Amino acid sequence: MIAIDSSSFIAYLSGASGSDVAAVEVALAEKQGCLPPVVLTELLSDPKLPKVVGDLLRQLPLLTLSDGYWERAGKLRARAIASRRKAPLADALIAQSCLDYDLPLITRDRDFRHLAQLTRLKLVG
Repeated sequence: MIAIDSSSFIAYLSGASGSDVAAVEVALAEKQGCLPPVVLTELLSDPKLPKVVGDLLRQLPLLTLSDGYWERAGKLRARAIASRRKAPLADALIAQSCLDYDLPLITRDRDFRHLAQLTRLKLVG
């Protein structure tokens, strides 16, 4: 399994190119793509999202949150902030979902690099 971030999923849907888009294509074709809950929320928040895309998103496996998730995510974000690194809340939540499952994350959002430097988070893209 491999997690897909909203930045790469949006790029994929818009027909953009890049190593992350290629990774999304492979993950979907091989039925290996999954979504952290925050990513599903971000993508479904688009009021102009076509129904067919919403249906596709709902078919992808969704990572579940395990006990202690919120505390671990808070501590992760605190570590990033303490080291003076950019740590948007949504990114910390997505990263923690991936860390809990030891899954790589397909993303084009460069902010995740800061979290990857502090953890074992693997980034693709």
